[in-house]
Amino acid sequence: MAFELPQLPYANDALEPHIDAKTMEIHHGKHHNGYTTKLNGALEGSGLESDTIESVLENLDMNNGALRNNGGGYYNHCLFWEVMSPNGGGTPSGALAQAVDAAYGSFEDFKTTFSNAAATQFGSGWAWLCVLQGGKVEVCSSANQDNPLMPGIGCGGIPILGLDVWEHAYYLNYQNKRPAYINAFFNVINWEKVSELYEQNK
Repeated sequence: MAFELPQLPYANDALEPHIDAKTMEIHHGKHHNGYTTKLNGALEGSGLESDTIESVLENLDMNNGALRNNGGGYYNHCLFWEVMSPNGGGTPSGALAQAVDAAYGSFEDFKTTFSNAAATQFGSGWAWLCVLQGGKVEVCSSANQDNPLMPGIGCGGIPILGLDVWEHAYYLNYQNKRPAYINAFFNVINWEKVSELYEQNK
């Protein structure tokens, strides 16, 4: 079965002023749509057509550029839309908050670590919060459309929060001010969804 572009769970302008409608329209409708189409093309005749995207990425031949780039692009953006909300912001609660405090000391220290991972990712890429077996959480970053599900990328856990730091994610609104975009992201994080993903994968 072919992968499909998921619908956004909110309107293109719902995350304004933090993420503008034009960026959302292009990012979802053009970029994510392109990854989806190219992923399906890369899977044709591979024998992996009925696999989940997670299985495709976990068992990936990292030399297969078409599957690596487009499979990663598809998965990463699916997560990205899910972990944002017009009613987002604030801080995590419950077990996720405890895991964040255990790993980083406080939410503010986690925010600094995550923001630094996003800001210092050279060129295009992503910052991640991952959950490891046993419920520990860890921040890391990856280049291009790579993610921690892929062999040898880092973290080694399941991504539950991802921030896209490709220029197409922020340049219309923030130009070269990536740190301002990173800071704005914290106003739209859907911590309820991130907590749900934490509980499912710990």
